[in-house]
Amino acid sequence: MVKNLNSKKKSKPNPFQPRKRPTLEYEQGLKKEGFAKIAGLDEVGRGALAGPVMAAVCVLRDGRLLEEVRDSKMLSEKKRKELARVIKSRAKGWALASASPAEIEKLGIQKATYLAFRRAIQKLVQPIDYLLVDAYQVPQIDIPQKALKKGDQICLSIAAASILAKVARDELMKKMAQKYPGYHFEENKGYGTKEHLRALETLGPSPIHRQNFQPVKEKK
Repeated sequence: MVKNLNSKKKSKPNPFQPRKRPTLEYEQGLKKEGFAKIAGLDEVGRGALAGPVMAAVCVLRDGRLLEEVRDSKMLSEKKRKELARVIKSRAKGWALASASPAEIEKLGIQKATYLAFRRAIQKLVQPIDYLLVDAYQVPQIDIPQKALKKGDQICLSIAAASILAKVARDELMKKMAQKYPGYHFEENKGYGTKEHLRALETLGPSPIHRQNFQPVKEKK
């Protein structure tokens, strides 16, 4: 059989190639359209078994000193804390808000997430012109918005918001670890690790567990 010498082998993706960092491409495009105050919005804690869902909204001045900002899940805890301080000092505005475990049980995780989003937006001192959101649009807000798939990986404002939300929630769960010892919230941050599930088996749910989440229901 004669080989086709002109055919090119498909190059395989290099797993060691660094990921592209989030940029201000979307923000800059919107500014050209006349929008001045553009915010990024993200949440953390949707999949946890305990604790709140935390939302953060962030309006950046520019990208200076933020070259290391990434989706919060791609950073170490130490780096997230460092960047959170830089983001707060460089931002035009930012705010945090949450929905409690009780609200998550009452509304369901999706509506509770929207509630946390709206609360964060309302806490901003200055109104915003446009909202860039990770994954899905927020209902019941009178602000133009765009949902970006994997927004925390491609949009700097959303990535910055993801870091603020993650750091704030992690610190809260460390405090909850002192209030409700034995669940190792300081390590698992309320997520369903093997250690956390074993603690649920032994201790039963705490007041900050989401009682209607299946793994918690099973341990009652």
